Amino acid sequence: MKSTGIVRNIDDLGRVVLPIELRKTLGLEIKDPMEFYSDGDRLILQKYNTGCHLCGDYKTHKLFKDKLVCKSCIEDLKNIK
Repeated sequence: MKSTGIVRNIDDLGRVVLPIELRKTLGLEIKDPMEFYSDGDRLILQKYNTGCHLCGDYKTHKLFKDKLVCKSCIEDLKNIK
């Protein structure tokens, strides 16, 4: 895990502002849904995505290397020569 050196305080309403530089680097836009995970004493924040990582479709998915991939894309990948 890489440290950014950025430190922010939690405000009275429990909010933390993500610096613009970090949002640009990670491709985060205003109103993007975010998902929270905890791992021991760590908080992990990532952009929420329930669609296929390759095509964005919301069909039946399988997890492949921590990414959601739909059955159609899996079949397409099998047919690559």
